[in-house]
Amino acid sequence: MALTPGEQLRWWGIVLAVLVLFLWLVGEAILPFVLGAAIAYLLDPLADRLEARGMSRVWATVTITVLVLIVLVLVVLLLLPAIVAQVQGLVSRLPDSVRGLQEFLNHRFPQLLAEGSPARDAMASAADALRQNGVALVNRVLTSSLAVVNFVLLLLVAPVVAFYLLLDWDRMIAAIDDWLPREHAPTIRRIAGEMDQVLAGFVRGQLTVCTILGTFYAVALVVLGLPFGLLIGIFAGLISFIPFVGAILGGLLSVGVALAHFWGDWLMVIAVAAVFVIGQAVEGNILTPRLVGGSVGLHPVWLLFALSAFGAVLGFTGLLIAVPAAAAIGVLGRFLLAQYKNGRLYRGAQAGGGRQP
Repeated sequence: MALTPGEQLRWWGIVLAVLVLFLWLVGEAILPFVLGAAIAYLLDPLADRLEARGMSRVWATVTITVLVLIVLVLVVLLLLPAIVAQVQGLVSRLPDSVRGLQEFLNHRFPQLLAEGSPARDAMASAADALRQNGVALVNRVLTSSLAVVNFVLLLLVAPVVAFYLLLDWDRMIAAIDDWLPREHAPTIRRIAGEMDQVLAGFVRGQLTVCTILGTFYAVALVVLGLPFGLLIGIFAGLISFIPFVGAILGGLLSVGVALAHFWGDWLMVIAVAAVFVIGQAVEGNILTPRLVGGSVGLHPVWLLFALSAFGAVLGFTGLLIAVPAAAAIGVLGRFLLAQYKNGRLYRGAQAGGGRQP
């Protein structure tokens, strides 16, 4: 006996509620598994292509894993020491930077930092706090046993999870397909295919955009001689996943550092700002249209809201699942809207051959 629409809605609501409750209860513990699943999802098309060329799934997975490990090792060996050195230098120079800013403002705008003014007291307090606690805070974070254990577990568990999920990806999809209710299986497959298309268009494309922008920003700022240019460039590239935020924050940081370091040499300040103007122009007119496309269905405002909401509820894990969840909700919302507009609640007497509801 087929379930009524109300019963179907109730069962699907229960499944969704259980899933949300599970994610909320496990919290950060699920992070290595979410990260591993994301890596497997991103690499599955490559494994399928290797299989199409005659390679077995096992050897395709092993080949991809070895290549990814080689790339990661090269990145760590080449970039990590420089990034760590720049982070340590930034932390150690923060008190002097605040004091230098205070002296500059006191010289150029004496009324702003007059004796006893709130701005002067705030900057003095910030400098003292950074001088006394800045390096100690970083050291505590880096040496915290819990943080170290979680980070090591993330590095060890996520690749293992990714390897096994990539190895069994097709079998898992077939098993999930077999669990689907037969009456609704075609519709669910179609919705899942649309979700996959959105994710493939957005996530893979946006990761490529972030990599290109981060490389461009870092190289350009280092060539210009900007202090901490490598760190700022990589940071701006990474957060370019959020529309406009990477360019805005990276540009503000870079121009601020340039003003402090190149004060009086306005050509260099303009050159630093031009790096982000060029990067934003290339991203908006070339990279995003070609690599991401305009039909992914993720509006920037919806993406920002999803990142904020999921991040507030689930922390860093929420940030990782925000984009796929936003894509899934968007596709499901469009499907439900189409169903509503074809139903009696929307069409009234026009639905069902003119019968009254």
